[in-house]
Amino acid sequence: MTVLDRSKTIAELAADSLAAVKLFERHGIDYCCGGKRPLAEVCEEKGIDFGQVEKELREAMAAGNSGGRDWNTAPLDELVDHIVSMHHNYLRREMPGIAARLEKVYRVYNQRYGETFPGLPEVYAEMEEELLGHLIKEERILFPAIKEYAKAAAAGEPLPPSPFGTVANPIQMMEAEHEETGQSLAKIREITGQYAIPDYACTTYRALIAGFKEMEEDIHMHIHLENNILFPRVIELEAARKN
Repeated sequence: MTVLDRSKTIAELAADSLAAVKLFERHGIDYCCGGKRPLAEVCEEKGIDFGQVEKELREAMAAGNSGGRDWNTAPLDELVDHIVSMHHNYLRREMPGIAARLEKVYRVYNQRYGETFPGLPEVYAEMEEELLGHLIKEERILFPAIKEYAKAAAAGEPLPPSPFGTVANPIQMMEAEHEETGQSLAKIREITGQYAIPDYACTTYRALIAGFKEMEEDIHMHIHLENNILFPRVIELEAARKN
């Protein structure tokens, strides 16, 4: 049986194992924005049986993740490309469709059934605008710098001069924006009643809720890969090469 290191944070456990990520998702445990806390502490806060979660986590991690890529050891440029192709492109592709479904459902259901999703269009529109701007900053500024770091390290050359002073500066900004996204997702969950679907919901309503749920899962994985794996690896690389 896999030995669980109780000193590790949720984020560290998630970084070690995709199985841990999936288990945290099932239990509604935040492993990305709020992952820098001990698992026992979060379980107590949420009223979850820590012993049971710990048992499930040991079993899941023992089963292994042979089918997944180990992003803790993959080349940094490959990880960056994966984030862009899988997660940035996902948001650009899916968010406009969710906005269109939300506009239709909000307009029709408020007319037919009374107050429905109060404030949700504003929350979603703000999150969409901020997220799409966030992707541009990563792709045009931070990610190219990370790739240059990785290229220099692979060639055994000194790291190139950084316009940021240290890469930790833009990373701190990106993490702050991730936190804002996490707060917006929490508001969407709250407004939708934890993605509840009433009996009278039409196909568009159901598709909207399905889109929200899928988007939340994708963003959680997206932020996890950056906050818990990519960013710590880059900061560690910079520190090691400068010492």
